[in-house]
Amino acid sequence: MLKRPWLPALLLFLFFFGMAIVQFASPDLPDNDGFYHIKLAWLMRTEGLKPNFIWLPLSILNEGEFYDHHFLFHIALIPFTFGDLRVGAKWAAVTFSAISFLSVWYLFHRQKIPLSWLWALALLGISDAFLFRMSITRAQSLSLAVLALGLAWILEGKYKHLAVLSFLYVWMYDAFPLMLAIAGLHFLAVLLIERRLEFRPLFWAGIGIVSGLIINPYFPNNLIFTYHHLLPKLLDATSVSVGNEWYPYDTGQLLENSLPALIAFVSGALALGLAGRKMDLRTAASFMITLLFGLMLFKARRFVEYFPPFALIFSVFAWAPLFTVGRQPAVSTSKFLAGLQANLHIILLVIAVSAGIVKTIPATQGSLAQSKPYDLYEGASAWLMQNTPAGERVFQTDWDDFPRLFFYNTHNTYLVGLDPTYMQLYDKDLYDEWVKITRGEVALPSQTILTRFSAHYVHTDLSHTGFLRQAANDPGLVEAYRDGQAVIFEVLVP
Repeated sequence: MLKRPWLPALLLFLFFFGMAIVQFASPDLPDNDGFYHIKLAWLMRTEGLKPNFIWLPLSILNEGEFYDHHFLFHIALIPFTFGDLRVGAKWAAVTFSAISFLSVWYLFHRQKIPLSWLWALALLGISDAFLFRMSITRAQSLSLAVLALGLAWILEGKYKHLAVLSFLYVWMYDAFPLMLAIAGLHFLAVLLIERRLEFRPLFWAGIGIVSGLIINPYFPNNLIFTYHHLLPKLLDATSVSVGNEWYPYDTGQLLENSLPALIAFVSGALALGLAGRKMDLRTAASFMITLLFGLMLFKARRFVEYFPPFALIFSVFAWAPLFTVGRQPAVSTSKFLAGLQANLHIILLVIAVSAGIVKTIPATQGSLAQSKPYDLYEGASAWLMQNTPAGERVFQTDWDDFPRLFFYNTHNTYLVGLDPTYMQLYDKDLYDEWVKITRGEVALPSQTILTRFSAHYVHTDLSHTGFLRQAANDPGLVEAYRDGQAVIFEVLVP
C-alpha cells in the first residue's frame, strides 16, 4: 500500500511539466519521423487500424509487404490526432516521456529505494541528448517504460506479467529483442551472485515474444521485415547511409550532452566500494544492462535513449544501501549542524539532481530550437496535390524527406522513405540508380526517372546542387514549382 497515494500523480505532473517546457521551446518537431507517425495514426483513426499502405511501392514497405512495426505505438497516438496534428504530436511526446519516467520511479518504489521520487526526478537532468530523444514523437519513450517495467517484474518474480509485457512490446516496437537481453543479463547476474541457474525470466519473455510474433496482425510479413530491418544494421552489412542516429557520438559530444549520466555511472562504482559489502543481485543486473547500453551507445547514438536512464538505475541501486544505513552525526554544539551532518547525503543528492536539471533542460531547449521548420515542404506538397493525379508517383532526391511529404500529402506516392535500406532491399540496382541520379552523376536523368521509376514529377530540396545542375541541362525536366525550400520538376514524355 502506497503511503502517499498522491505521489505518483504529483511526479507524473512534474515529469509532464518538465518535458512540456522542453517540447514547446520551439513550434517545430525535433525529428522528421514524428510527422510520419502522427499522420499514420490519423489514417488509422479515419480509415481503419490497417490502412492500405500505398505510399512506398518501390520498397519493402510496399502495399503487399507492408508491416507496421509500431502498431501499438500508432494506436497510442490516435487520441492525439484530433485537431492540429503537429501540436498533437508534441503533446504525445510529452505524455509518453512522462509515463516512461514514472515507470522508472515505479521500479525504484517497488525496490523500496529511499527517496525514490528524488532519484526519479534526476531523469530530467541526466542527459540533454536523452531528453531530446524523449521529445521525439517516436516509440523510444514508451520502449523505455516497457523495459523499466520489465526489469521491475523480473526482480519481483512476476514472470507472467513479463510474458504479457513482452507480447505487447512486439506489437509496439521492433526493439523487442532488448527484453530478451535484459532477461539474459539477469540470468547471468543470478549465476554470478547467487551461484544458481534462473531460466524463468528468459523463458517467459521468450514465450511472450514468440507469441507476439506469431499472433500478429501482420504475420508473416512481420518476420520478413524484422529480419531485413535489423540484420543489416547489426552486421554492418550495408553501405547505405541510414541517418546520423545509427552512427556514434565522438567523445567530446558525449561528454557535453551526457556528462551527468557518465558521472552517475562512475559514482555507482564508487558507491559499491564505499558500501563495503557484496554486490546484490539487482545492482549486478543493472550494472550489466548499463554496460550493454553503453556499448550500444558507442556503436550508435540512438541508444542514448537507454544508457542514461539505466546508468541512473545502476547508480541508485548501488547507492541505496548507503542511504538506508543510519549514521550518527559527529558531536556538535549546534543542533542545526548535527542535523546537517546527519542529512548530508540527502542534501548532496538534492544539489546534484537540481544541478543536473538546471544544466540539462536549457541545453535540450536549445537543441530543439534548432529543429527544421515544421512547414518544410508544405507549399510543394500543396502544389503536388493540386496539380497531379491521385496516386501519381513522385521521385524525391532525399529519402528522409518522405515523412514531411507524407504528412502534408497522401495524395501522391513516393520512392523511398523512413530508411533507405527499405528500397535497397527491394531492388538494389534500382536503388543504386536512384543514388547516382540524386548525386548528379547521371546526365539527362529525365528518361531514366520516367522509364525506370515511372515518375512524372521530381521533388528536390535546394541542397542537391549536383542534381539541380543536371536538371538545368535536361530538356526533359521542366521546372513547375519553386519556393525557398524545394523545387518540383515535371518530367516530359518524349
